Amino acid sequence: MTSMKIFDYYLFKNLFIATAFIAVILALVIFLTQSLKFLEIVIDAGSSSGAFLILTMLALPRFFEVILPLSVMASTLFLYNKMTIDTELIAMRSTGYSSFALARPAIIIGMLATLLLWSITMWIAPLSLAKMQEMRQELKADFSSLLFKEGVFNQLGKGLTVYIKEKSKDGDLAGLMIHDTRDKNSPPSTVLAKRGMIIINDKEQQVVVFDGSRQTYNPKTNILQKLTFDRYTIDLPESAAVRKRWAEPDERTMAQLLNPDLSIARNVENLSEFSIELHRRFTSPLLALAFPLIALTILLLGPVDRRGQSMRIGVAIATVMITQGLFLTAYNLAQNHSGGLALMYILVFAPILVSLFMLSGFSEKFRRQFLYTKKEVTS
Repeated sequence: MTSMKIFDYYLFKNLFIATAFIAVILALVIFLTQSLKFLEIVIDAGSSSGAFLILTMLALPRFFEVILPLSVMASTLFLYNKMTIDTELIAMRSTGYSSFALARPAIIIGMLATLLLWSITMWIAPLSLAKMQEMRQELKADFSSLLFKEGVFNQLGKGLTVYIKEKSKDGDLAGLMIHDTRDKNSPPSTVLAKRGMIIINDKEQQVVVFDGSRQTYNPKTNILQKLTFDRYTIDLPESAAVRKRWAEPDERTMAQLLNPDLSIARNVENLSEFSIELHRRFTSPLLALAFPLIALTILLLGPVDRRGQSMRIGVAIATVMITQGLFLTAYNLAQNHSGGLALMYILVFAPILVSLFMLSGFSEKFRRQFLYTKKEVTS
C-alpha cells in the first residue's frame, strides 16, 4: 500500500467515524424533540410504548435531509482543523499531496452521503411519513373513543353532549343519554338508550344505540314528541372522525409524484407542487456534497496557521448556514414562482462547481503562477 493510499484511508476512516458520530447525536436530539410531540397523543389514546417508539422512529428519516449534510460539514471542519494544528496536513503536503488530493476523502464521504440521501428522500422518507400520518390518524381515532368517559357529561364538539353510565373494557356502553342541539333548523333532541357502541371507519365515526327513545320538544308548539327505537345511529362531529386523508406531496413515492391519479381533482390542482417536490428531492441531497466542499475550499486554500483556523471555521459555518437558509427560501419561492426552482439549482451546483475548480490542480497552478509573477513585479 503506497503512502498516498495510506493517507487516503486514514482521512476517510476518521471522516466516516466523525460523520457517523455527529449524525447519531443530531438524530438523538431530534428523536427526543419529536418524542415530546407525540407523547401526549399516545398517552391520551392509551396506546403502548411500542406504538410511541414506532411513531417517533417514523418521523426521523425526513430529518436526515438536514442531519447528513451538516454532519459531513462538521466532521470535515473538525478533522482538517485538527490535522492543521497537529501539522499532519503540512506533512502530507510535503509528500506531494495537492489540495484536491487532501480533499478527496471528504468528497467521497459527501458523495456517499448524497447517494444515501437520494434513497431516503425518494423512497424511505415518503413511505415513513405516510405511515406516520396513518398511525397518528389511528391514534386520534382511539383518543376520540376515549373521550366517552363514564359518569360524566362528555362534550363532543359544539352542541353534542353524551352521558354514559357504564363503559366496559370492550368498548360497550350502557345507560346513555345524548343531547343534540347541532341542527339550528330543528328543535333540540334527547336520546335515552340502554346500551350502545362506537363504530369507526375510514369515512366517519358514529354512536349506535339500542333499546331507547328519542325525545324532541318544540317550544313554539309546546309539543313533546317521543319516538321509541330498537336501533338508532348518531353521527359524531367531523373532528372526532377518521377521514381518509389526501396524501401531501412529501408523503408520496416517486411513482406517485410522476404518475398522479388525475381523476382526483385535488391532484390536478397540485400538479405544480408535485413537480416542485421532485426537484427538491433531487437537489436537496446534493447539499451533502456542497457543504463539505465549501468547508474544504475555505480551510485548505491560503496560508496555514498552526494555532488554529477559528476565523476560517466561522466563515465556513456562516457560508453553509446562509446557503441552507437561501435554499429553503428558494424552495418556498418555487411554490409561487418558477425562478425559485432555478435558484435551488444554482445554490446547489454553484458551490460544488466553484469549490471543485478552486481545489483543482489547474487552479492551484494558476495561483502559484500569479504569486510568482507578483513577487517578480515587487522585486
